[in-house]
Amino acid sequence: MTDPVVHIVDDDEAMRESLSFLLDVRGHAHRTYPEAHSLLARGRDLEPGCIVTDVRMPGLSGLDLLRRIRTLDLPHQVLIITGHADVSMAVEAMKAGAWDFLEKPFHDQVFIRLVEGALAASAPTPAGAASVDTPEWLSRLSPRERDVLAGVASGQSNKEIARDLEISARTVEVYRASLMTKAGVRTLSDLMRLALAAGY
Repeated sequence: MTDPVVHIVDDDEAMRESLSFLLDVRGHAHRTYPEAHSLLARGRDLEPGCIVTDVRMPGLSGLDLLRRIRTLDLPHQVLIITGHADVSMAVEAMKAGAWDFLEKPFHDQVFIRLVEGALAASAPTPAGAASVDTPEWLSRLSPRERDVLAGVASGQSNKEIARDLEISARTVEVYRASLMTKAGVRTLSDLMRLALAAGY
């Protein structure tokens, strides 16, 4: 079985090289693409793994790419890289099924942690490996969504969660909106009830 591949889509050559270097250091196989069409042209021949894409690109945006990936029903989890002014796009991406989003500038170790989580989530699940006690929505959460859920369950405010996780309060809002969408609830109290029922 071949190693999973991290597919990097970004029109910025310097960013592609920088992310490639980080992945090389950690021993992750990777491919780079200067725009979304280059990746989509490979269709179902795309090696198993995950996709990292910038949200703002000429032609197809990262959000457009995510939607095409979902239409093709590929198993690859998608990590979206956003700028600080792209919070609304990040919300859209999470609702469209992104694995997670990463706001620039970011720490190298955070990038690697999210990529490794996306690779694990993209891997096929061995038959019988899933726990029957784990709610389906909970199994689809990224590590950072779980961190935010734990804060919500303990009654923390967005500002308190943001401080503990060293992210912005606006970023916490994005995760909370995504959690509610994945859990299928409309109120924070309903989300808290589900979180507590799940053992948070």
